[in-house]
Amino acid sequence: MMFAVSETVSSLSFPILTSLVVVPLLGAVAVLMLGRMRAEWGKLAALIFSVVTGALSLWVLQAFDSTEAGFQFVSRHEWIPAWGISWHLGLDGISLFLVVLTGVLFPLVIAGVDPHHDERPYFAWLLILQSGVMGSFVSLDLFLFFVFFEIVLVPMYFLIGGWGYDERVYAATKFFLFTMAGSAFMLVGIVATALLSRGSVGEVTFDLVALAEDSALSVTQGRWLFAAFAIAFAVKVPLFPVHTWLPDAHTQAPTAGSVILAGVLLKMGTYGMLRFGVYLFPEASVWARPVLYTLAVIGILYGAIAATMQTDLKRLVAYSSVAHLGFIVLGTFALTDQATTGGVMQMVNHGVSTGALFLLVGMIYERRHTRQIAELRGLQHVAPIFAGFFMVVMLSSIGLPGLNGFVGEFLILVGSFDTARWWVVTGTVGVVLAALYLLWAYQRVFHGEPDSANSGFVELRLREGLLLGAFVAIIVFTGVYPKPMLSRIEPSVNALIEHVEAHTTYVQPVHDEAGE
Repeated sequence: MMFAVSETVSSLSFPILTSLVVVPLLGAVAVLMLGRMRAEWGKLAALIFSVVTGALSLWVLQAFDSTEAGFQFVSRHEWIPAWGISWHLGLDGISLFLVVLTGVLFPLVIAGVDPHHDERPYFAWLLILQSGVMGSFVSLDLFLFFVFFEIVLVPMYFLIGGWGYDERVYAATKFFLFTMAGSAFMLVGIVATALLSRGSVGEVTFDLVALAEDSALSVTQGRWLFAAFAIAFAVKVPLFPVHTWLPDAHTQAPTAGSVILAGVLLKMGTYGMLRFGVYLFPEASVWARPVLYTLAVIGILYGAIAATMQTDLKRLVAYSSVAHLGFIVLGTFALTDQATTGGVMQMVNHGVSTGALFLLVGMIYERRHTRQIAELRGLQHVAPIFAGFFMVVMLSSIGLPGLNGFVGEFLILVGSFDTARWWVVTGTVGVVLAALYLLWAYQRVFHGEPDSANSGFVELRLREGLLLGAFVAIIVFTGVYPKPMLSRIEPSVNALIEHVEAHTTYVQPVHDEAGE
């Protein structure tokens, strides 16, 4: 009973996790009310409430007990007792840094990126989105998770459709339809899981811990239910072949929307696979691994090849996300301590690095009003500081040792080698291709002599430098000293692997001191 709440509840009278969900919602209300009086107060209110939320998430990080494997800061209240639905929140090492990333990323985006019109609804939608993402990462009730999982669709739809670019309505509609279709499968799976488990659990409940620890589903039931959840999360990741909404959404979304989408929204899919797929259905997760390995590797190679062929810089970064997320899925289902820990870490690393890349691409568009690689040339001659920031972020995305991307990717590849050897060998080609398309893009955009259109490219401004400096600081610190992250992630990952071993015949490979 590694995840039994009774063994891992932190004794807090203050409902810190509930506050992480509620404070952004209160902020959205404040933005709408204050914005009616004076327009500039809307952004100030949004920034204050997002900073408070970020500060609360950092307090959780500081207070988190790295020696505990189970859920901490647990808050539970009955919501709909007749249906076994409760307001049940908690987090462990798997969700901790995703919560912190959500808390930190939103105030940075609100402070650093301004909308071109209608500030009041724009900031309100961002805060509602932050609340929904926070709720998704801390929910321990399946029905509650589904509510938050669906809530995030609405603000992102309006952010893309209202503040995006030329094809924004098409991209927003495609994003909404794809994710809604996937969610329909998950809703059926959630209800079926609760009803089919009531005999072994003793009542109808949507409690994640009770269902994972006490449910006695048959092998066939578990595999069908796992498939329902996996489809929803595969769309959210997105995995090949249900990835086609992502490049359109990223390309047409406003800069803030792209940063949040890459930073935390896509992680709801990879996190869901780990928290609700592997934990709830361990036998089915082991059984389905070859299929998920294959889809992950196809996504790695397809995303890298497609990125190499792009002429739009933002679309290139979007396809790179497809490739990088494939590595996370590979690590998740390798089901070894190293690989799964690397997968969790890479969720955060990808959010930081790719989020920063989208910020930089947005800054290029604001200056040049184009994202076409062929129309950009020699930018490092006129904006060397800007080019330096772009290079550091790009190298972190490639996985250069000493930067954050290397740590997670290395753990995934090394940890997956025993359980997914040939998939790892094939997927490693994607590492080489990532260096190819990102370095080639950098060469075309920043090298050479600038023409008349690019000679007036504006150097990095102070506010932009401070914003990017925060990203680079995280990139370098995590790459040089990953221990604080790893020490908090590993206990929960180890407990999850033990849970899988206890409920299946799977045993992860163990090496002796000689590495044999």
